[in-house]
Amino acid sequence: MNAKILLIEDNPQNRYLVTFLLEQHGHVVVQAESGALGLEMAGRHRPDLILLDIQLPGKDGYAVARSLKSDPLLQSIPIVAVTSYAMVGDRERILAAGAEGYIEKPINPDTFVTEIESFLRERISPHESRTDR
Repeated sequence: MNAKILLIEDNPQNRYLVTFLLEQHGHVVVQAESGALGLEMAGRHRPDLILLDIQLPGKDGYAVARSLKSDPLLQSIPIVAVTSYAMVGDRERILAAGAEGYIEKPINPDTFVTEIESFLRERISPHESRTDR
């Protein structure tokens, strides 16, 4: 299953690690360093999945998730928050903003791709590859 994944993350080390792990499993990763750029790239690339940090410069992840879910062209794209926000209520707050999933940082490199691919199974049929479109 090859997917196009938009990673909205301001930390360069986190972008590198997530991109490396996903590309090793055949996925294409498009990166954005801010919420505003992430929204622009979501419209341009129409990814299969969006990985969204919450603590972003300018427009935070909550605002980005709400914007994505209010856009008829983008609202069906699953969002998974990948964040260090792990206080009581943080998970519920991002899910209420529109994310379908939540993964705490630091990520576990041994299980991360499996977790991400579980969100993709519902989005892409087994015979379809976004990178071939």
